Amino acid sequence: MLTDQAKPITRSESIVYFMISILVNALGNALTVSLNLGSALWTASSVNLTQLTAIPLDVTLFGFGVAVIFINTIIVHKVEWHRILGNLIFMVPFSYLVGLITQLLLSFGINELPLFVRIILDIAGISLISMGISIYQRVNLILHPVDDLMQIIRFKYFKGNATIAQLVTFAPPVVIIFLCWLDAQQIYAINVGTVFALIFQGTLVGVFDKCVFPALKHQHLFNEPREVKRVHLSGHTQVRN
Repeated sequence: MLTDQAKPITRSESIVYFMISILVNALGNALTVSLNLGSALWTASSVNLTQLTAIPLDVTLFGFGVAVIFINTIIVHKVEWHRILGNLIFMVPFSYLVGLITQLLLSFGINELPLFVRIILDIAGISLISMGISIYQRVNLILHPVDDLMQIIRFKYFKGNATIAQLVTFAPPVVIIFLCWLDAQQIYAINVGTVFALIFQGTLVGVFDKCVFPALKHQHLFNEPREVKRVHLSGHTQVRN
């Protein structure tokens, strides 16, 4: 639910915030991909499953996205076509943008930098991913299915605690990676960036909620009807339908 301090934002503000968040997140993902110092957990699990089954990586990633959309629908106990369509719309152009920025970074010779610098940049990439997630989760216009899952369980089960919700969201890819390792006795796409994301990504999302665009609060969460409007008068909140 929205907090009493939450101020609804206009459609144009939503779009501006969303575009900023997409660029920030795509840059962060492109940094981690181009530096090759460990993928995010869901990506890493896709890489390991691809190595085990020979299913193309893009197919695996899309399949995971569809599976998570199904899980989200079960958790919220209803089919919300605007949410599902938004999840699907998010995945395709976002992946293209990440690929475009990755190629640009590689053309600048980012992999030729000293290892220590690349590690710092990789950690910065994870931090940018967390910042982007924080912004577009608060806007709640459209989300990647995995980030939508994290937001749903964050407010439905963990009272807004981003750290715990992120760790729970990471549980499925960790299990997949472990099972792939048991079968193949080899592990892929796990490095310093993956470990940093596992430990700190959820906490960073919560931190950025407070320090990046702090006036932007979570909009239209799954358990608050979109037609409800909050009006702030003399420090008091009234709810109107």
